[in-house]
Amino acid sequence: MARGLWAAALWAAICSGALALQGGMLYPQETRSRERKDLGGLWDFRADFSDDRNQGFREEWYRTPLRESGPVLDMPVPASFNDVGQDHRLRNFIGWVWYERQVMVPQSWAQDPLTRVVLRISSAHYYTMVWVNGVQVAEHEGGHLPFEADISKLVRFTTGKPSRITIAINNTLTPHTLPPGIIEHKTDRTRYPKHYFTQKTYFDFFNYAGLHRSVFLYTTPVNYIDDITITTDINEGTGLVNYQIVVKSNESFWLELHLWDQEGKLVAKDVGPRGQLQVPNAQLWWPYLMHEQPAYLYSLEVILTVKTGDGTVPDIYTLPVGIRTVQVSSNQFLINGKPFYFHGVNKHEDSDIRGKGFDWALVMKDFNLLQWLGANSFRTSHYPYAEEVMQLCDRYGIVVIDECPGVGIVLPESFGNISLNHHLEVMEELVRRDKNHPSVVMWSVANEPVSWLAPAKHYFKTLITHTKALDPTRPVTFVSNSKPEVDHGDPPLMFSEEYQKTVLQQYHSALDRKRKHFVVGELIWNFADFMTDQSPQRVVGNKKGIFTRQRQPKGSAFLLRERYWKIANETMYPRLAATPKHFESRLLYSIL
Repeated sequence: MARGLWAAALWAAICSGALALQGGMLYPQETRSRERKDLGGLWDFRADFSDDRNQGFREEWYRTPLRESGPVLDMPVPASFNDVGQDHRLRNFIGWVWYERQVMVPQSWAQDPLTRVVLRISSAHYYTMVWVNGVQVAEHEGGHLPFEADISKLVRFTTGKPSRITIAINNTLTPHTLPPGIIEHKTDRTRYPKHYFTQKTYFDFFNYAGLHRSVFLYTTPVNYIDDITITTDINEGTGLVNYQIVVKSNESFWLELHLWDQEGKLVAKDVGPRGQLQVPNAQLWWPYLMHEQPAYLYSLEVILTVKTGDGTVPDIYTLPVGIRTVQVSSNQFLINGKPFYFHGVNKHEDSDIRGKGFDWALVMKDFNLLQWLGANSFRTSHYPYAEEVMQLCDRYGIVVIDECPGVGIVLPESFGNISLNHHLEVMEELVRRDKNHPSVVMWSVANEPVSWLAPAKHYFKTLITHTKALDPTRPVTFVSNSKPEVDHGDPPLMFSEEYQKTVLQQYHSALDRKRKHFVVGELIWNFADFMTDQSPQRVVGNKKGIFTRQRQPKGSAFLLRERYWKIANETMYPRLAATPKHFESRLLYSIL
């Protein structure tokens, strides 16, 4: 198809909703009708070191247990595989790696024909194929976002025997992946061995790979709640919760909705798949440091009752709901109609040994540091973060700019139709996953793209228009920023902590002059040091963090903490001015 005709067809598909993903992606939870099994732990692991990285497919490693076809390593899940072992070849490995685990499916799941068993992979970087007992059940392109497969039929006849889950992951990046990259084959035999190649990327963080987040088995009834979409508004103190429920069922069903407050009181109820709940004198969801009671969450209980030949079968799902509004004026960002000033950080999912692997202890350390810092927000640079992190942002009142993996888009071929179509799909997956989080106030479609190239204008216009159509309640943007790396030096020299503090002070002076006119926030780059590819410009990673990679504060962290608490005092608590002792005690407590 000619380029112009393809673009017209793509635009028509966007306007008609033809690109919309099929099915919801509700986070697995345990309710009276649902159960969940976390498959974290040690998995069998093997990297395919063959010259073309395809030995595993030629020999069909998924047909029999992985350990029967060759040696395996014990690999923790969730974690990146790169830094766990002592084989130097794994550190920068590019190609297919194989994971496998034997799982005993509970008898109550496997034998019940009215139970649906689902396998969910929360994040696998980058291209993934999944088999259960040698049968392919899923294929997915892209890291950082979840995908799943109904495996009910494959485990129905395995009572008393474990089911074998095999996952193959390829971390190769091309001009059409997100993020993009290229493979460079080295043909100079005087310098490189035969079949030697490297992965070139256009972003400044390490391309960690593996099963980075949880793998779950979970159940629903065969007639189930597939998706829930919530938007909220406020009308003269009454909270408005607009809802749309998608049910998968071939039978007659009945839907009830109950909205509960934090004290367990029923504040609103309704029936049907679409409607509005009204909450008089609603407690609003406020960001951290913007209200004495921030991050107020209601609980929306959705109850599906299905009539079958065997009687009625329920499905129950409970969704946290924060009632709040987001608006953008000519010079202000408004939450619940009040000016909100972003004072926060840009982050990375990155730590020693585990790479980008999810770790509860690390996550809680980061949230404690955010509160210590007086930060009220962060950007998920440069990819979507774990669902559990988003849930904590809802609970703690941390405002989020939710970014897709659109980083390093600099090659002309990365602005073509193939890349655009994939980028649109990724944004659909991101919005589908995070649309109900009150903490998410903005979508970021890219970071530092080469936006001045000729095809970039059409590319980003299409991308932003489509994202706005997916979610008209939040603004859409792309972002860029920078900050110097640090060591020590006096007088302040580049790459020293002292220089970092001096540069920050200059930035702060400029921001303070513009803050009352049009600047609506500041997110420092970066929260903590993080790993990068090896190069003469990066000595064991990027050192631009205000915390070390081990989360120890540098001098700039104390400088920023003083500033952020000062901004909170000036902008977030004006109504408490009449009670200064109360506020001073809160501020003193936070500083201590």
